[in-house]
Formats: sequence, C-alpha cells, structure tokens
Amino acid sequence: MTIEKVLYRAHAHVTGGRDGRATDPESHLDLRLTTPKELGGGGGDGTNPEQLFAAGYSACFIGALRTVSARDKIALPKDVAIAGSVGIGRIPNGFGIEVELKIALPGMDRAEAQTLIDKAHVVCPYSNTTRNNIDVKLTLV
Repeated sequence: MTIEKVLYRAHAHVTGGRDGRATDPESHLDLRLTTPKELGGGGGDGTNPEQLFAAGYSACFIGALRTVSARDKIALPKDVAIAGSVGIGRIPNGFGIEVELKIALPGMDRAEAQTLIDKAHVVCPYSNTTRNNIDVKLTLV
C-alpha cells in the first residue's frame, strides 16, 4: 500500500527503549517510558508502547467514525467512546500484539451502529495498517 500524498507526519525521539523517554521538540510530547512487570520490567509511573498504540488506535478509529458518519449523513452520538486494549505475547518468531476496541455509540440503533463500525474499519489508517497482520476485534458495547 503506497500513500499517494502524505498530509501529516508525526515525529518522536526515543532514548532508553522501554525504560526511557519519548519526546518531540516540536510538540508537548514528553513521556517517561516504563516496562510493565508482566514483561519483566519494574512497572511504575510511565507509559509503554502498548498503551500508546491502544490510545492512538482508539482516537484514530473515532476519527474514522466521524468521517464515515459525515460522508453518509449518519448522526454520530456526541459521547462516542472507545476503550482500546492491546495485548502482547509470544509468537513463533518473537512477540506479537492483538487489539480489541470496545466501541460505545449510545443511543444508536445497533444495526446502524454496527454498519458504521464496519465502514469505519475500512477507512481507518490503523485498521488498514493492521489488517491481515494482527488480530483486531471490534466490539459494539
């Protein structure tokens, strides 16, 4: 898949890996990174790549829901919310991740909401990046 024209490019500078720091001098990004105890780290105050992926995918998917709802003239609830979950574990050649997005569209008809979710999954950049690569579960709650 080739991007026709890059509209925006994000940057991050990371030192120290999972127990380091992620910054971007052009923005307010300045995060302490910590390895979860479950992965052999000390845990503690900080964030990790899986949390960042869960937040990024969730935010991006809400953007895709807004794009599709505007395009198809479907009323999107103002209080749309997504609880993103990213799991990490061993695969035969190293480590892999899986994703679940629990999508709340309060007040929408369930069939209409599911159709909207399915269409958003087609246009979402994170969905296009992960499709046929990792397990992604989209759950309407």
